[in-house]
Amino acid sequence: MVSLTIDGKKIDVEHGTTVLQAAEKLGIWIPTLCHHRSLTPYGACRVCLVELQWPRGSSIEASCVYPAADGMSVRTDTDRVVRTRKIMLELLLARCPEVRAIRDLAGHFGITRSRFPQQDSDCFLCGMCVRVCNERMGVGAINFLHRGVEKKVSPPYDAHSPICIACGACQVVCPAHSRSVEFDRLTSHTPRPIPSEFDEGLSQRAAVYIPFAQAVPHKPVIDAEHCIRLQTGACGACQAFCDAGAIDFDQQDTFREIEVGSIVVATGFEVFDGRQIARYGYGRLKNVMSALDFERISHASGPTNGEILTSEGQPPESVAIIHCVGSRDEHYHEYCSRVCCMYSLKFAHLVKEKTGAEVYNCYIDMRTPGKGYEEFYKRLLHEGVQFIRGKVAEVTDVAETEEEEGKLVVVCEDTLLGLTRRLPVDMVILSAALQPGADSDHVARLFSLSCSQGDFFLEKHPKLAPVEAATEGIYLAGACQGPKDIPDSVAQGAAAAACALSLADRGKYVLEPITSEIVPERCSRCKTCITSCPYSAIVFDEQHDISLIIEELCKGCGTCVVTCPSGAARQKGFEDVQIYAELDGILT
Repeated sequence: MVSLTIDGKKIDVEHGTTVLQAAEKLGIWIPTLCHHRSLTPYGACRVCLVELQWPRGSSIEASCVYPAADGMSVRTDTDRVVRTRKIMLELLLARCPEVRAIRDLAGHFGITRSRFPQQDSDCFLCGMCVRVCNERMGVGAINFLHRGVEKKVSPPYDAHSPICIACGACQVVCPAHSRSVEFDRLTSHTPRPIPSEFDEGLSQRAAVYIPFAQAVPHKPVIDAEHCIRLQTGACGACQAFCDAGAIDFDQQDTFREIEVGSIVVATGFEVFDGRQIARYGYGRLKNVMSALDFERISHASGPTNGEILTSEGQPPESVAIIHCVGSRDEHYHEYCSRVCCMYSLKFAHLVKEKTGAEVYNCYIDMRTPGKGYEEFYKRLLHEGVQFIRGKVAEVTDVAETEEEEGKLVVVCEDTLLGLTRRLPVDMVILSAALQPGADSDHVARLFSLSCSQGDFFLEKHPKLAPVEAATEGIYLAGACQGPKDIPDSVAQGAAAAACALSLADRGKYVLEPITSEIVPERCSRCKTCITSCPYSAIVFDEQHDISLIIEELCKGCGTCVVTCPSGAARQKGFEDVQIYAELDGILT
C-alpha cells in the first residue's frame, strides 16, 4: 500500500493506482474527457492535469496516467492547474466547437468561446475508439494517422467500409452491457447482466455482441429479448455509434423457399446436463463444473484468461475428473460417447501443466482408439496423474475427517484395489455424455430421417453408405449421426460434401428397383397409406379419387403395403406368388 495526500486529505491505496483513481475514492472531482475505467489510461485530453508538490518543487501531470507514490502531495485546484486546464479546453473547443461534452466542461470553467482559430471537427482525439479496437476487440482496425494538427482517427488505408467491419463499437456502448465493463457515464440505471452462452454463463455479454471470436460470419448480432431499443423503442446507442451504418432496427424477418438438389444434415449434438444426476452436485455444490465450464476457464480467451481457479479465486490443489457422466448408464444413455476419455485426459494434462495439482481420473474403462491417443494416455501416467477404475457414487461436501474439511469429497469404488475410497478435492469436473440436440425429433420428421440407438440419425448402411440417409440426396455429417471426435467429424463432413457434389455433377440419380404401387380397383380412398409413409412418397389425386405413389421418393420399405386395409398397395418384386416361389425353392 502507498499513502498520499490529495487536497489535504490522506488516503492509502494499492500499488499501481493512479492519482485520478485515488481522487475518485476520496470523492474529489477531476475533470477528464478521455479516461475510462475499462480501458488503459491514455492521457490524451490533458484536462485531468493536477499539480504534484515535492520538497524540491512541483510539476503538472496528467492524473489518469500518473501512478500514486508514497508520501506524494497532490493539489487539484491551484491557480496553475486551473489556468492550464482552461488553455487545454480552449484548444479542444477550437477544434470541436459543437461537441456538447467539451462545451459543458468549458462552461464550468467560465469559457464561452476560444481565442484560437475555429475548426469544424467532431472528434477531439480522445483515443477511446482506438483503445477499444485494440484492447477489447484485439483487431486494430483503426488508429491515429498523421501527426500534429493533422492527426486523425481512421480505419486501415483511410477508407471507410460500407458494411459492418466488426469493430465492436456497438458492443462497447450498449447500456445492457457486461458487468466486466463499467459505463457509468452512458446510463444512470444499473444494467442487468446477461450471461454469455459461449462462456457457459461464467461471464456476461452485451445485448449486441459477437457470439464468439471465430464466428462465421464475424459480425455482431442483436439479442432482441434484451435489446432496449427493440423492447421499448428507446436507446439506439449502437446505431448512433456505428460509423458504417450497418445497424437497421426496422429490418424484418424474411422467409425464403429455396429449391435444392441435396441437403447435408449437420445439426451437431448437446452435452448431457449433469444436474440430472443430483448426487454429483452439479449446480448445487461450488466448484463442481461441467466439461464445457472447465474448457472455458482453461482457455486463454475465457473469463479467467486461461487461469484455472476455484470459485474462491485460488488455484486448486487437487482435482477429480469423473468419466462417463450420463453415458454407459442404463438410466440415461447406454452408448459410449467416444470423446469423453480423451478430453478428460486433456483436462488432466492442463491442470497438471498450469497448477501442478493432484489429479484423479475416475473411469470405468479407458478407451483411447485413435492415432496417438494411447501414447497420450501413457504420457499422463508418467506425469503423475492418478487413475482410479470404478464408478463414482456421489460428490458431497460433508466431511468425515479433518482432512476433508472445506473440501469436496468424491466417494468412489476402486475395483483394482477392491475398496471404496473418499477423495478430498478442491474441484470436480464432470465429463458428460454427448446426446442428440433437443430439436432432433423435429429435424427427423422434417427430412424423413430414421433414428438409431440414442436417437441419433440412422445412416443408409453402416459400412457401405455411412454418410447417406435412406432418402436420396440427404447426407449426414458429424455428431448428429453418432458421437464422434473432431477428426471423424471433419472426415465425414468432407465425405458428405463430396457426395452432394457428386450428385450435382451427375444431375440425376438412379431410382430404387423395388417400389410400391397402388392398384386403382382396390383403393378404398381411406388415405391410411399417406399417413404411414415415412418418406412422404404418397399423395392423393383428388381428380381421380385415388392415392398415387411418387416413384422418385419411394424407397420400397413396404410400410404402405402392410398398413393398407384393402390390399391396394403392393410392392414390386415382392408379390405373393414370388414369395411363395422363393419358399418352394428353399424347402425343395
